Parts: sequence; structure tokens; C-alpha cells
Amino acid sequence: MKNTSLLLILVALGSGLSDASAGDWPNFRGPNHDGVCTETGIRTEFKDSPKVLWQREVGSAFSSFAVVGGRVFTCGTEDKQQVLLCLRADTGDAIWKAPIEKEYRDSFGDGCRATPTVSDGLVYIAGAHGRVLCCDAETGSVVWSEEFDHKPQWGYSGSVLVDGELAIFQAGKGDGALRAVNKKTGKPVWKCDTDEPGYATPLPFDFNGTRYVCGFNAHRAIIAEVSTGKKAAAIPWETDWNVNAAAPIYHEKHLFLNSGYKTGCGLFALSKGAGAMESEEVWRSKVLLNKFQSAILTGGKLYASDEKAFKCVDFMTGREEWKVPRIANGTMILAEGHLFLLTERGELQVGSPSPEGWQPHSKVEILDDKCWTVPVISGGRLFARNLERVVCLDIRE
Repeated sequence: MKNTSLLLILVALGSGLSDASAGDWPNFRGPNHDGVCTETGIRTEFKDSPKVLWQREVGSAFSSFAVVGGRVFTCGTEDKQQVLLCLRADTGDAIWKAPIEKEYRDSFGDGCRATPTVSDGLVYIAGAHGRVLCCDAETGSVVWSEEFDHKPQWGYSGSVLVDGELAIFQAGKGDGALRAVNKKTGKPVWKCDTDEPGYATPLPFDFNGTRYVCGFNAHRAIIAEVSTGKKAAAIPWETDWNVNAAAPIYHEKHLFLNSGYKTGCGLFALSKGAGAMESEEVWRSKVLLNKFQSAILTGGKLYASDEKAFKCVDFMTGREEWKVPRIANGTMILAEGHLFLLTERGELQVGSPSPEGWQPHSKVEILDDKCWTVPVISGGRLFARNLERVVCLDIRE
């Protein structure tokens, strides 16, 4: 592990980075960590393809987007390095770029896996080899960084969670299955458990008046108090090749876990025990097999495009309501009460979530090739990408 501080000479525009607003999307899965966009004035029906505001090649990465203050942050590959990119949200013009670490190569796709996180004028990113980087969001200059050497088989993939004054991420083993540092300085605050890293982003939630964070690591889901790092609970969870990658979902004292490779999913009731917390299995099933794509919970139903089909599953019982074959490995967000589903072949489907079935009223091709990155809606724009190209669409009413 190394702790460094250095200054990069980077190109910056003088537009300024405003404080986060209601329409901003500052981190993976959005401000509430649930994949739900609360913005209004969004079109949900398209007779023709939405207007393309801009598109650009950015180099290989699976990173999604953070959109704050008129800027969009994502990652790419350039000159044999993983790079953090800051672009103008309205034009796609580059404002600055910061090298993260050396390039990451993989047969499924090269580049960074994690999504940038923006908080209080700082932007955080985890490189696939294990360097966690904090930059000034205005200029791209490096504020602090740490490096870890417990890389899982397909690279560090979880994004950095910023909660209060802490930046929390999966470092792994002796550096902490969950590790919290001061978000401004990078100074270590606590570490919890010694499990190897998984591939999911830590999830914060409130339970009985206390703030917790759940890390979906290689062999278990670890729940720790945010303020102290004290382990409150651990739920064993074994998946082939340790691919625990889909985002956990917390709702009304229940925690949902989901993975692929024949493991499936499960719901656990959380309660106050002799220690801080106890967990009890409510149901467990192979009804959903999400290798890396995450579900959306709305109206008591889970909507997910797993390794085989697009499905609707009852949250409390695990009962499958319906499935649509051949829509596998898609990503989605919820906006204006509609699911925006991006298939892995680049088709955008928009429809109302319903336990009665999936009847999309709009289908438009917006990308090609492999699309495994979840899209984002912010400021009336939809940002989507495949492995190497970003497209920005106008979806304002």
C-alpha cells in the first residue's frame, strides 16, 4: 500500500463546478444508491430516436457516469493507461483527464470497471489493478491516492462510496474487506474484516437509528457501522469465481443479495440481536441469476435482466411474476415511473414496470457492440456507452 500526493498538469475550462443539485447523479446507482432518477420533465415515449446531442470515443472501460454541476465523469483507456475523464455534459468536450494507473486488459473487455464518485468538489475512482484515486473535480489535480494488491480475477470493480466524511471501498484481506478513509486526506479511519474483495459497490443504509454499510465481498456480505467500522453482521455467500458483483438492495429491514453462476438470490430479514444485528433468511432461489447487472426495486417488485432473461420477481416472496427470454445482461434505471432498459446489444426499451408483464412503448437503437454499462439520466440527458464510445441523448419533454 502506498499513500501519495502529486500534481498533474491538465487542461481545464473555466466554467466552474457548481454544488450538486437535485438533477445531479453523483455516484454509481445515483444519489440514493437505488438506480432511481427523481428528475421530472423526462420523455418516456419516442416515435423516433431521441436527438443525439453528442458522442465521442473515450477508450475501453465499463465505467458508468457521475454527472455533477454540468460535468460528466467517466473512464477510458489512453496511451496504455486507465484514465479518469471530465467532460462537458452539454457538448462532450474534454475538460481534463487524469491517469489512474496502467492499462487493464481482459478478454471480456479492457479498462476500468468502477464508476467515478463526486462529493464536495472531489472525484474518486478505483482502478482495476487496485489504485484508489481522489482528484480535484475542478482541475483534475490529484489530492491523494492509495494502492492495494489484492486484485480479484477480473479486476477491482466496486466504486468508492462517499458517506459523510468517509470514503469507503473494498481493499481486501489485511487492508480491510471494507476500508474507510477520510475523504479529503485519504487518512485511514477504520477497516473491517479480512475477506477478499468482491466486485460490488458498498451500500449504505440506516437501521434502528444507526448508519451501516454493506460490502458484498468475495465470500460474504459484510455489514459494518459507518462511524466505527465495527462488524455488525456477516452473511455467507459463495459464488463460482467469487463473482459477487450485483448491487445489494436494502428495503425496510430486509437485505437482498443476488449473483450468477448457479448461485442465485436471497432475501434476509435484519433485526436487532445480542450484538448489533442478526440476519434471518426469508427466501433463497435461483429465480434471478445476475452475474453483474443490478436489479431495480419498485412497487414491491424486483426488475432485473439476468444472465438468461428480463424478469419481474416479488421482493418479499421470491415469486417470479414474468420473464422475457433473450433480454439478458441488460442494465436499467427508473425515471418518471418508467424503466429505461438498455440491452447488451444497445437497444433502449422504455416501459412502465408492472407485475402483469413487460410492454415497452418505445424501442430505439442507440448503440452497438457490447453494452454492459448502466445508463444515467441527468439534466434531461441520457448518457450511455458501450466499451469504447459514449453517447448523450436529449430526452427532455
